[in-house]
Amino acid sequence: MSFINKNYRGIILCILLSIPCDILGKKFPVIGGPVIAILFGMILNTFIKNKAPFECGIKFTSKKILQYAVILLGFGMNLNVVMNTGKQSLPIILLTISISLIIALFANKFLNIKSNIATLIGVGSAICGGSAIAATAPVIDADEEEVAGAISVIFFFNVLAALLFPSLGAFLGFDTTSGEAFGIFAGTAVNDTSSVTAAASTWDAIYNLGSQTLDKAVTVKLTRTLAIIPITLALAYLKTKQSKINEDGNFSIKKIFPFFILFFVLASIVTTVAIDMGVSIAAFKPFKELSKFFIIMAMVAIGLNTNIVKLVKNGGKSIMLGMTCWIGITITTLIMQHLLGIW
Repeated sequence: MSFINKNYRGIILCILLSIPCDILGKKFPVIGGPVIAILFGMILNTFIKNKAPFECGIKFTSKKILQYAVILLGFGMNLNVVMNTGKQSLPIILLTISISLIIALFANKFLNIKSNIATLIGVGSAICGGSAIAATAPVIDADEEEVAGAISVIFFFNVLAALLFPSLGAFLGFDTTSGEAFGIFAGTAVNDTSSVTAAASTWDAIYNLGSQTLDKAVTVKLTRTLAIIPITLALAYLKTKQSKINEDGNFSIKKIFPFFILFFVLASIVTTVAIDMGVSIAAFKPFKELSKFFIIMAMVAIGLNTNIVKLVKNGGKSIMLGMTCWIGITITTLIMQHLLGIW
């Protein structure tokens, strides 16, 4: 009962604020519900005078609900499909992830960008935008303003990619009779699922390819999503080693291991086994929808704890880092596709 008494006001507030954000996100998929939610939360934060009754519930939503969203994300993962596509796209994915993380590491050291911000932007650019940031933030103990800053940067380049990539693909001479080459390009070089979908769907519509490009792009994107597992485990280990959590200086597996990632893997395995047994992928759609809504809830909560003025003032270097990661990933993807004979 003490948990309910402490948290219910803030949780209910986040749920109520998330509903219109979810609706608007579906109407404007290029922007997406999470970005609308975080902006909505930041704007409201400037007007709410007394947040004390809601504080505990908002904090619970921004931390724990975010982790539950990542777990539920696993129910959209058919590992068999991911592995089949991964054979073709894995070299590109591994190299683009490495490039993005290296750029983030250099930015942290030489541009004096805070470690958590650099990590979140690097991981978000490399893997899957908001979902990767959602998975990484609890592991590195990122605060609300750091998460909000990273999400904002990723969103900006998501929209640019969704608008520019179809024209870029045509200019570069991608095959217009098949969606394979552009699908791999979009699935690897675009950060967030919503923007991957927008770019791939536009290519399909322009060249009357049905859903060829979209199917390829989304599957490649899911393959990238699996990189959440090793990345978060590595970051958890480094974070623990750096802070020496245990008083005796030894490492505790309970402190190192982000258990919500284990549940994400288990959810993926359950989905894969069920589909192999004949269960339709549509049966897991409610879990995926709930995952999306939980992310929106968490973003509202993060926005409610973020100072929008401070965020804008400190955003210049973060945008520069996001642009560098984005360009680095795009160029690497194109080079690798050319070398592998895909384009």
